[in-house]
Amino acid sequence: MKIIDAHIHLDQYTNKDIQLILEDSDSIEAMVSVSTDLDSCKRNLVLARKHHKVKPAFGFHPEQSLPTENELGLLMEWLIQKKNEMIAIGEVGLPYYLRAEQKVSEFQYGQYIDLLELFIKMAKKWDKPIVLHAVYEDASIVCDLLEKHSVTKAHFHWFKGDGKTIARMIQNGYYISVTPEIVYKDKIQKLVQTYPLEQIMIETDGPWPFEGPFLGKMTHPDMMKESISMIAKIKTLSETEISNRVLENTKKFYRI
Repeated sequence: MKIIDAHIHLDQYTNKDIQLILEDSDSIEAMVSVSTDLDSCKRNLVLARKHHKVKPAFGFHPEQSLPTENELGLLMEWLIQKKNEMIAIGEVGLPYYLRAEQKVSEFQYGQYIDLLELFIKMAKKWDKPIVLHAVYEDASIVCDLLEKHSVTKAHFHWFKGDGKTIARMIQNGYYISVTPEIVYKDKIQKLVQTYPLEQIMIETDGPWPFEGPFLGKMTHPDMMKESISMIAKIKTLSETEISNRVLENTKKFYRI
């Protein structure tokens, strides 16, 4: 069984754990390592140059304070220089959780939307997939922006949202990826039941920790084998069929 982790923060692991992950599993074909800021981008590039299985995505994670004008300028300049070495733009999106905690004002939220639109324009210009942190009501705003700029190569990672938005995403050809949480969370299982298999990938979002059978364990791409097993049950197909389909989906989407 060959697997590709469609969304992992490999730069947030220790060097020792990265080595363990890379040496521990022959089944890992590739890992899309997303970035959170400029330092994260730089570390992911170093990892990608050192390990051929690491495919870097560069961006700015929305669940943090907005970058200063100088920080954004440095990030954009670096992205322009390194655009040919990234597999995608990401992780980018909108700060749902910060906003829910009332740590983002409406004015600031508008600035996050403007920043995301800037990344979407870059994805369109450079013909790169875009990796999105966009859940619940934020997702419809992101769909508006993607449609505005005719960007279809969109990956909504660890997605949660309402039925109307899900239908819109399916219609637009957007992809989702599910974490090992699918093993023990009904809402993720229902999402996979609804979403077309040809638009589904799998991820860990590591080093984010999981519960259920994964409680207390370091998040490892091998956990996705349990995700495949659950998807197989939901879609009433064999694990081999699901494994092959999600692998091909990810290769096609990211041009691996």
